[in-house]
Amino acid sequence: MTTNTTTHLGHLPTPFYYYDAELLEQTLAAAAAAARPGNYRIHYALKANANPGILRAICRHGFGADCVSGNEVAHAIRNGIAPSRVVYAGVGKSDREIALALREDIYCLNCESLPELEVIQQIAREQGKIARVALRVIPNVDAHTHRYITTGTEENKFGFTLDTLPRAISYCREASALQLIGLHFHIGSQITDMGAFRTLCERVNTIQADLQAQGITFPYLNLGGGLGIDYEHPDLHPIPDFERYFATFREHLRPLPGQEVHFELGRSLVAQCGRLITRVLYVKKGKNKDFVIVDAGMNDLLRPALYQARHHIENLTSNGPLSRYDVVGPICESSDSFGQDILLPATSRGDLIAIRSCGAYGEAMASRYNLRDLIQGYFSDALPISH
Repeated sequence: MTTNTTTHLGHLPTPFYYYDAELLEQTLAAAAAAARPGNYRIHYALKANANPGILRAICRHGFGADCVSGNEVAHAIRNGIAPSRVVYAGVGKSDREIALALREDIYCLNCESLPELEVIQQIAREQGKIARVALRVIPNVDAHTHRYITTGTEENKFGFTLDTLPRAISYCREASALQLIGLHFHIGSQITDMGAFRTLCERVNTIQADLQAQGITFPYLNLGGGLGIDYEHPDLHPIPDFERYFATFREHLRPLPGQEVHFELGRSLVAQCGRLITRVLYVKKGKNKDFVIVDAGMNDLLRPALYQARHHIENLTSNGPLSRYDVVGPICESSDSFGQDILLPATSRGDLIAIRSCGAYGEAMASRYNLRDLIQGYFSDALPISH
């Protein structure tokens, strides 16, 4: 970030999210290029960040949308993503949300239980439509990530186990208003070990081979997302290694002839382009440590409190000698902390602090807890984004 940019940001009321539009474009282009040799199709996971400016960039690069609520489906379509490129997952789709997805004629509903299939069948019949569905399968792959974002083992709430999959397939084949088009997998988030994805490919190959031996094949295969980023060193790795990620699937996945392979990337596409910009309110001397108290709170960035996540933190306006601080917010909870024992230049009231790698699950998870104002987002090309 240049001095001129920092000066410009200093005139905006804090806290706010700042998005590097150039880095966002570079990241999306890198993902698209890496996916091209495998003819892979990318759906952007809106849950990472549904800011309209982000979605405009997603549209420019021809990506679809991965949605997990009816409002996300409507938001994606409203912001230019064609319904034919929208997929909708989630264990608890309401009747209203299912009806919306069917009315919009989205590409596919990724389904996770037999009761859900029964409800989709009923609503599709009422609308006189055929619902395209895929079955989310639990491959029992441990992604070795935070337990809150691990989704690929049998102890999670998501998807069909291998022993319940045959019944689900049979139900879909007999249902008059369902068209079973494929299988869906997702093993978790913030995964940086390609071995987990290699294991996923091996499980998918086995599952598809077993089904093919029974005469069961599908035109659609969805491998989810989950690629992580470097939170500790965002400047060293501003763009994730998409080439290595997709090369893992090209090398180890054996799709069926003519089968389309889809992915649902979120964090890896947008996280590094975002910063939370906040201002120092006070520096408090403690008995054994010093506290930098900023005007952003856990309502603005929930990840550290919810996941014990670590973000790189910078002082944008000080060049003083280095000291260690706990960086905390104003919320009346001890969990309202962005980092402990953080090395920063000597910090004082009024300094601008940047919390890095916040383009994913930052603005999207913000709330008005303590009746604080809902945080705003701005792009580097100076386009404010309204809510």
